[in-house]
Amino acid sequence: METKLVAQRRTKLGTSANRRLRASGFVPGNIYGHKQDPISVTFPAKETSALVRSTHRVVELELDGKTETAILRETQWDPFHSELRHVDFMRVDANERVKVDIDVVLRGTAAGALAGGVLEHSLHMLHVDCLAINIPEAILVKVQGLQIGQVIHVKELDIPEGVKVLNSPDAIVVRVVQPIIVETATADAVAIEPEVIKKEKKTAEEDEKPAKK
Repeated sequence: METKLVAQRRTKLGTSANRRLRASGFVPGNIYGHKQDPISVTFPAKETSALVRSTHRVVELELDGKTETAILRETQWDPFHSELRHVDFMRVDANERVKVDIDVVLRGTAAGALAGGVLEHSLHMLHVDCLAINIPEAILVKVQGLQIGQVIHVKELDIPEGVKVLNSPDAIVVRVVQPIIVETATADAVAIEPEVIKKEKKTAEEDEKPAKK
């Protein structure tokens, strides 16, 4: 998909101004980095939302007729994650190394899950160090062969060349575990219990009565 966005300078700031921007089909944002002053800008909401959802990180931003490379740094969504409310980009040199968070995406259905196990996806993002031009869109993890009791660690992932993972190598990414079975009282046991209590109570009352002389 297209990874270029055209930005316009944002002169009116504040909650009311941003609300009017969103109503007219734009999303407020900022561009910063490389020892330059941050710039408040607006982006077309439809194109920006599509780009953010696509997991692309490196973007060509056009502002005032000038194009520069930037990476997606921060997003803000509405509570239902349906409307992009704010977005920040950081200027980068295509050949400089950056530290970013990358989505971990599972592919396939684990054999252990089909056998009754529970798939636990423990690590949803990886923190990596790489060249700005080589930022992966996502780290894919194939789980088809994962059986009950088996685990995939960070050190076992297929990482693109030139990308350094900063997470612990022994961190668990995904595993399949046995389901937890919780035993509950049967209906018969629940029905019998009040009778037992009642009987014990009656016996205690009889014991408290004075003996007849």
